Amino acid sequence: MSSNFSNIAPCGLNCGICDIHLAPGTPESAEHIAKWIRENHDPECTAEMIHCAGCPGDREDHWSPDCWILICCVDDHNLRYCSECTDFPCRKLEEWASQSEKYGQALENLHSMQT
Repeated sequence: MSSNFSNIAPCGLNCGICDIHLAPGTPESAEHIAKWIRENHDPECTAEMIHCAGCPGDREDHWSPDCWILICCVDDHNLRYCSECTDFPCRKLEEWASQSEKYGQALENLHSMQT
């Protein structure tokens, strides 16, 4: 992973390759995501709703402003990345990382950021 962490979220996800973050510039992708959400969660979802400024951005323009990791890391501990926490990696973060390959890669990203 590059030493430039500007696109890395507190959880270690890379916003620079996130489909939701990139959706406003790729209408086909935005529609694909919106369709999946309509079929699985919210029948009112539109492609225009698929956008995210990333964790460092405005919470009003964040895909998941109530994300437990964002709240814990940034709001509760005043950190930029979970890897800066004295409890890193916590049990809850490890459980989250075990849910998918993408989340597992995020945890690896955080490990690689430790100095």
